[in-house]
Amino acid sequence: MNIKITGSGSYIPTKKVTNSDFAQHDFLNEDGTAFNMTNDIIAEKFVEITGILERRYADDNMVNSDMAIIAAKKAIEKSGIDPETLDYIILAHNYGDIKINTIQSDTVPSLATRVKYGLQIKNPKCVAYDILFGCPGWIEAVIQAQAYIKAGMAKKCLVIGSETLSRVVDKHDRDSMIYSDGAGATIIEATNDEGGILAHESATFSFDEAKFLYFGNSFNKNEDPNIRYIKMYGRKIYEFALSNVPKAMASCLEKSGIAITDVKKILIHQANEKMDEAIINRFYKLYKMETPTGIMPMSIHKLGNSSVATVPTLFDLITNNELEGQILNEGDVIIFASVGAGMNINAIVYQM
Repeated sequence: MNIKITGSGSYIPTKKVTNSDFAQHDFLNEDGTAFNMTNDIIAEKFVEITGILERRYADDNMVNSDMAIIAAKKAIEKSGIDPETLDYIILAHNYGDIKINTIQSDTVPSLATRVKYGLQIKNPKCVAYDILFGCPGWIEAVIQAQAYIKAGMAKKCLVIGSETLSRVVDKHDRDSMIYSDGAGATIIEATNDEGGILAHESATFSFDEAKFLYFGNSFNKNEDPNIRYIKMYGRKIYEFALSNVPKAMASCLEKSGIAITDVKKILIHQANEKMDEAIINRFYKLYKMETPTGIMPMSIHKLGNSSVATVPTLFDLITNNELEGQILNEGDVIIFASVGAGMNINAIVYQM
């Protein structure tokens, strides 16, 4: 028995937000003072660092679970399974359902339960729950699904990563330009086919790192101090990721028994282009190798950072031949990897 992704689906919101759409934003420093540079220069430096040219936001009439339902339906259709045979629905997110222009996060019932309702699954034995694990949430949910199947507790699981980060950003913070919305879903099931999940690695670093990503006040001191937004210490996260993610990936690869030269693609969380490039370069330096050309597909340029959705949507785009120059064939070995709030790190070595 092997454990494989038998179907994937995604929802990429239709609302495009380009960097020029931030031209009139009043960006401020953390202490509330104004920048001594124009928004044009801010946007130019932003692209150099992150690689983001545009991002997608959910339509005003949608919430997170709406996107998750759409992605889930596509994954179910692609896999060909009967949704009534699902044993678990595991949904990774961070902020629940947030309606446009509101400040309340809605997580009761769970988003996974809302997806089950949206799919009209009647089987009460299909257990639906959410997972909060920062940006690595979808990968961690896949690891959990694998554990259920290995333990004989499940045969089929629906695993989703979905988020609307656009609803929790401070418009006065330059980091608001990074974040986006989206949803990706996969069917994980036991099969007799070759390949599947070969190894995984997961860790939480919290002694010094727990608050590298946090909820904080607007940089505009005139805003309501009781309303908080997603904030991060970017330099600390960069240094942490560069130090720890390559080692986690190498440990996972060692567990799998796969040679580094047999890895065809690395699907890493789309957090920041320069950071991701540095992580991959550091990973290959552990093997005294140059980074192979085309090893790291990127969607961040057009889709931004949609947290838990970046890896499953990237996987879905590639498997549907919707990412130019990127192809995955049967038997190819890939690495999924992510880092995010917690600080959490994980990786999976997977054979198509």
